[in-house]
Amino acid sequence: MPLFLATSPGFQLSDAFFAFVLAAILLLLGRLIRQKLRILRQLYIPSSIVAGVLALLLGPQVLGQVMGPESPLAEGVFSANIRQVWQQSPGVFINVVFATLFLGEILPAPRDIWRKASPQVAFGQTLAWGQYVVGLLLGLLVLTPVFGLSPIAGTLIEIGFEGGHGTAAGMADTLTELGFPEGGDLALGLATIGIVSGIVSGILLANWGRRKGLIRSARLEPDTGTEVYGVTPEHPDLVAARERLTSDLLVDPISLNLGFVGLSVAAGWLMLEGLKAFEQLTWGGEGGLTVLGYIPLFPMALLGGILVQLLLRRLRLEALVMRSLMERIGGVALDITIITALASISLTALGENLIPFALLALLGIAWNVLAFMYLAPRMLPDFWFERGIGDVGQSMGVTATGILLLRMVDPENRSGGFESFAYKQLFFEPIVGGGLFTAAAPVLVVQLGAVGTLLLTGVLLLFWLAFGLLVTGRRRRRSLSEG
Repeated sequence: MPLFLATSPGFQLSDAFFAFVLAAILLLLGRLIRQKLRILRQLYIPSSIVAGVLALLLGPQVLGQVMGPESPLAEGVFSANIRQVWQQSPGVFINVVFATLFLGEILPAPRDIWRKASPQVAFGQTLAWGQYVVGLLLGLLVLTPVFGLSPIAGTLIEIGFEGGHGTAAGMADTLTELGFPEGGDLALGLATIGIVSGIVSGILLANWGRRKGLIRSARLEPDTGTEVYGVTPEHPDLVAARERLTSDLLVDPISLNLGFVGLSVAAGWLMLEGLKAFEQLTWGGEGGLTVLGYIPLFPMALLGGILVQLLLRRLRLEALVMRSLMERIGGVALDITIITALASISLTALGENLIPFALLALLGIAWNVLAFMYLAPRMLPDFWFERGIGDVGQSMGVTATGILLLRMVDPENRSGGFESFAYKQLFFEPIVGGGLFTAAAPVLVVQLGAVGTLLLTGVLLLFWLAFGLLVTGRRRRRSLSEG
């Protein structure tokens, strides 16, 4: 019998409570292991990933197999109810992660944002659409005809690399509905490979850039007037307005901010249900093309967060939202998503598709590194190395990986790359990297076929490549000629 809780049909609220208690304890153990193993610190592996792997090792797929079927630990140390809660948790908590992305953010005028972020947008979009093109080509030429994998496998590089663990976990149910149940496990595996390879390749590229003298920001004075993404202090007027608005509310700030998260998720759900109903009344009825019906909630929760933030700003109530608390709420939800997703990953599915998995990972890494070396210098107008390496980190891991690599080469923000990187997310996250197209891509493969989806993503890749080389890249050539 498992050590934690007896097994019963289904699970109760107490099972969910203890499941998250155990997840919290695993996170502490993951933090301890990370501190003891230097290699994990050098690779900047998050404690949540260590905790998720630890949960996997203590489950039936590893510990249970080692102990044997007659052992009391044949099912691992966690009961079936605990594992059932964990299996359902990623698809729930990922909605909270995406709902908090823009809540509490200051949203400048779109024109100002675009002027600063357009080169980053062009390069980031090129990386993302290139991952689709590379993956779909691999699927058409090798994965489907040779290994018999679903054509949906061609979308897994973008889901796992660009989307990260949260997106991979959130897409698992959709992939299962589309007849590709092993896709979720492969995407989670790719996300793990992506975050490790992103940091390792980022470190190697940073050292290469230093030797070649490509890091121009190292020769400049710090730009103290530029925002640093995620650490900008709040304006005193905003703090004063918040104190005035909350003086008589008698509610804890965390509870209040959780309320805005819930409002954002609810707004996303209403939008998604409206889109589904519209699709059924138009092109999706009577066996027509169904795309929106398979889209999960989390990309719409992101749009719901933006909508709530704009509404609060219109009502002059934006001071009620504390960006620092939103980051903490999103961080906790992401930790739970990663831990429970990795704890539920199927090693059997990875083992049965080891060669396709390795091919997807290798080609995904190769595309990102080569695009950085050959496209970033031609698409980013200034400080191409600093700004490009941030996008490479994000395209192989998560946003935090991009920020980490950016800080590694430009710790004092001399290039102003943090600001451009932050603004880029407004034009990036709603579409790819966990956005609407990430959610719709597997559905499009089923509805349009792999060839049709390849043509669509190929056109989008060519568009962003041309935009980056001919528009934003022209700024670089003009600045070099003037210098």
